[in-house]
Amino acid sequence: MNNNAKPAPPLPPVATPTLPVRVDSGEILRGASTVEIEHAGQRYLLRVTRENKLILTK
Repeated sequence: MNNNAKPAPPLPPVATPTLPVRVDSGEILRGASTVEIEHAGQRYLLRVTRENKLILTK
């Protein structure tokens, strides 16, 4: 028997799919039609249009 055989290298980790976080817009807006969002030192404005769509602007 040959005891000098090296073990096989470990397999790379397998990526597991993750589900995106889902947040209801009402939780973000809290009854307002606009909300400021700060991200990476920048401010964004999230607003609801008359057609009840969301627009995010810088």
